[in-house]
Amino acid sequence: MPETPEEETSDTKAPEPSDELVTTQHTLTVKRRKLAYTVRTGRIVLRKEVLTDGKFEGHQAKAEVFLTAYTLDGAEPGERPVTFAFNGGPGSASVWLHMGLLGPRRVVSGDVDAPEPPPYRLADNPETLLAQSDLVFIDPVSTGYSRAAAGEKPKEYLGFTPDIESVGEIIRLWTSRNGRWLSPKFLAGESYGTLRAAALAAHLQERHGMYLNGLMLISSVLDMGTILFTEGNDKPFPFYVPTYAAIAHYHGLHGDRPLDDVLADAEEFAARELPYALERGARLPDEERAAAVQTLASLTGLEESYVDRVNLRIEHLRFFTELLRDRGLTTGRMDGRFTTWEPDGGRERMSDDASISRIIGAYSATFNHYVRTELEYENDLPYEILSSDVIREWSYSDFEGRAVSAVDALGSAMRANPHLKVHVALGYYDGATPYFAAEHVLARLQIPEELRENIESAYYPAGHMMYVHEPSRVQQSKDLAAFVASASNR
Repeated sequence: MPETPEEETSDTKAPEPSDELVTTQHTLTVKRRKLAYTVRTGRIVLRKEVLTDGKFEGHQAKAEVFLTAYTLDGAEPGERPVTFAFNGGPGSASVWLHMGLLGPRRVVSGDVDAPEPPPYRLADNPETLLAQSDLVFIDPVSTGYSRAAAGEKPKEYLGFTPDIESVGEIIRLWTSRNGRWLSPKFLAGESYGTLRAAALAAHLQERHGMYLNGLMLISSVLDMGTILFTEGNDKPFPFYVPTYAAIAHYHGLHGDRPLDDVLADAEEFAARELPYALERGARLPDEERAAAVQTLASLTGLEESYVDRVNLRIEHLRFFTELLRDRGLTTGRMDGRFTTWEPDGGRERMSDDASISRIIGAYSATFNHYVRTELEYENDLPYEILSSDVIREWSYSDFEGRAVSAVDALGSAMRANPHLKVHVALGYYDGATPYFAAEHVLARLQIPEELRENIESAYYPAGHMMYVHEPSRVQQSKDLAAFVASASNR
């Protein structure tokens, strides 16, 4: 009698996964200089040592992590800097930094006034950081093409500590396999990726003795308590005010006043009067409260009656929905320059973030095309650009009862490695990680005064992905190139 399908497979073990990397050769002209470079694309296996009753049993495959590595041909590996890059979310693939800013090929997504129509297109990126540094783009487990190995639980990687450990292990493996321990090493992270980068700097030092030359923190958030509107936490409300003022200015609600003047007033109010008013609560005299309501309304472009009703506490999603309600529009969260139509004029929180929905199609289409036709990597899995499952299941159990933060980790890394340099990139119209909150965190970083000169900040008239704004993209590329050159100690 033939075996049933169940009987055939009951004792069948999934084949042991192995690295699957595809190598391709390319050229790019940068300022009349032809760059020849190699790209290795695919998934490498992440393994864990197995101990049974104290005995070493071997290495078990735990995950397959997708990466794209660019190395300049003919360069001396020990001398050439290398930058490991990732985005945030958590739940985001590295496609944004890869195709938007750092890589040698980039998406043409358009901007606020001229979004690119489908089916979209790719272009060379002569401003690529590859001219100064080799590049390794990492997609954490459950993003991009990265997945848990057969029989393993993806949830084991969906948390602060396992994420740091797994990304750190990928960095260690790539560095060792490619003979790059003596190369200047950098991390570039965006959004939650900045928190990951700061924690990784400390982890790599403490776990592997790997000391970095620099961190590039793009749209920085190192302390989630400064941006999350949780019950009893008044800290974020003042930090968002300068961003609200910038967005109101962009949409014409400050007349012809220069943006710098508006921001100076907003920062002063957010640093002094507003925290005091919020702290006093019902103890604040009526006339002082009325003055605070008037000033906050003037800065943010909202009606005084609205500011009064929310008791001086303007939550960010409410702001993006309220600011242009009379025009039937909402502004973007990631980038307040963007607007879209709101079908429900009475909605408290907008139904769509235009600063994501207007560009994600371009990034998705171009990467799916690029990875197959130019990098020659084939995979039938969906490329997870932004995974809602990861966001929903992510664990912050390490921080129970306190805000998620990598501030102490960064301070520890800088004190142990006084050569570590930090570049912070901030967008004025970024409603996800407001620049004033980042400034607050950096000012309170526990490092000696002589190490503060290791930190530099750059500001752009754009949003969270500031490279969507073409002038900002070009300037940011120059800023990052200069940072890598100065921090490489070569």
